[in-house]
Amino acid sequence: MMESKNLGAVFDAHIKAEFVDRDVAETMATMTPEPHLTHVPTLTGGTGRSEVERFYREHFVGHWPDDVQVKSVSRTVGQNQVVDELIVSFTHDREMRVYLPGVVPTGRKVVLPHNGFTTSLTSRTVDGLPRSRLAIIAGVVSSEESRCRGGKKLRGKKKS
Repeated sequence: MMESKNLGAVFDAHIKAEFVDRDVAETMATMTPEPHLTHVPTLTGGTGRSEVERFYREHFVGHWPDDVQVKSVSRTVGQNQVVDELIVSFTHDREMRVYLPGVVPTGRKVVLPHNGFTTSLTSRTVDGLPRSRLAIIAGVVSSEESRCRGGKKLRGKKKS
């Protein structure tokens, strides 16, 4: 699949299938026969076609707010890989299980820096931003609340 095509064009088709067409089968068609996906913010995804397809169907493709937009910032293409820096924006009008699981919709506009890494050698797609940073960007917690050990929100008073 990917080896015979321009990786940049394949990744563009992948992003279109995910966010514009919202089509799991079309998204999977852009991947190698045995893909590996790591969605960094929540360490979800899958290994192998059935796990990746299940992740897309149940958690990712078609689960974004209707106004989601993806804009390219930069792209680096090598012989066997493509790395994109993207800006993903949307109105937080629904629970975003793949980014902020369990967080009630805030109704706020969210603008996220996002990285996509695809390689034809390992069939690996990695995308994301640390969850604690996403919570700050989305306005769910303040940067002060996110500063603690283990990435857990501070509760109550600090011990001296």
